[in-house]
Amino acid sequence: MDYREAGVDVVAGRDFVNRIRDLVQGTYRPEVLGGLGGFGGCLELPTGYRQPVLVSGTDGVGTKLKIAHAVDRHDTIGIDLVAMCVNDVLTCGAEPLFFLDYLATGKLEPEQLTQVITGIATGCQQAGCALLGGETAEMPGFYHPGEYDVAGFCVGIVEKQQLLDGSQVKIADVAIALASSGLHSNGFSLVRKIIAARQIDWNDRPTQFEGQTVGQVCLTPTRIYVKPILNAIAKGLPIHGMAHITGGGLPENLPRAIPENAAIRMIPHSWPIPPIFTWLAELGDVPQSAMWETFNMGIGFVVFVPPDHASEAIAFFQSHHIPSYTVGEVVPGNRELIGLE
Repeated sequence: MDYREAGVDVVAGRDFVNRIRDLVQGTYRPEVLGGLGGFGGCLELPTGYRQPVLVSGTDGVGTKLKIAHAVDRHDTIGIDLVAMCVNDVLTCGAEPLFFLDYLATGKLEPEQLTQVITGIATGCQQAGCALLGGETAEMPGFYHPGEYDVAGFCVGIVEKQQLLDGSQVKIADVAIALASSGLHSNGFSLVRKIIAARQIDWNDRPTQFEGQTVGQVCLTPTRIYVKPILNAIAKGLPIHGMAHITGGGLPENLPRAIPENAAIRMIPHSWPIPPIFTWLAELGDVPQSAMWETFNMGIGFVVFVPPDHASEAIAFFQSHHIPSYTVGEVVPGNRELIGLE
């Protein structure tokens, strides 16, 4: 017996690396040293920093992968993976420098996994970071045929004096919401439960989805906010704090971005809720409180700015084709959300 008879094809693994080589190198920044294939990826720090701070983040895509498998579409999952990491790092004011992925499967399917890497490369290009390397693990007997899992890791950089940690947010600052592209990458265990319980087909086209299938709407990739936010900071927009709205929704993530002596008074009905959320709530008879605590409800990212800069912030992000809204105000309190309806 040999390794191939045990289910691991080393030759196919090498061929896969060669297949994705151009995708990976297409994400490289000037600071990348060497190429693909070493034991480690190397990147020198950009010049111009006096006290550089490295900021790291790691995440996965969760059970959204189950939908990708169900509809056999894998080119958006990689964007989600990058987005979940770089958007987190961004909340500190950091510019993502590089990304690493871990991809595990029962049997290496080159066409399928190339789609995944294509998405990762696309996400890295959207975020301006290098896909510095990764690991592809073939694990027969651990995953069902055709299944895979992905995880990612990102490192960013920020000047120490510009590092955001929530303490810079002030009373009377305004919360500016940046629209999500849809479900993003959390809440899919509930999504799948609702779909299964109501026997919905992924190829169904509800009227409110304007011609898209349920599968297409659910697989809409997570929006990456890196370049517009960093551009806004570079142009002098005074951003005091940021929140990435992921698992736990607004109630869990917004308070993480403000000081302990502050709260956020929300402005009810100040932004449009996309059809996917109302459709899921009605289909699954989901309580409103559970919707807020599970989904982003149309808000993917929030920045806190002084009140006299709110209009400027909205105009700036709108010019970058990101719908934006004033959704709340920072008030005295104890890290809570007030008036969420």
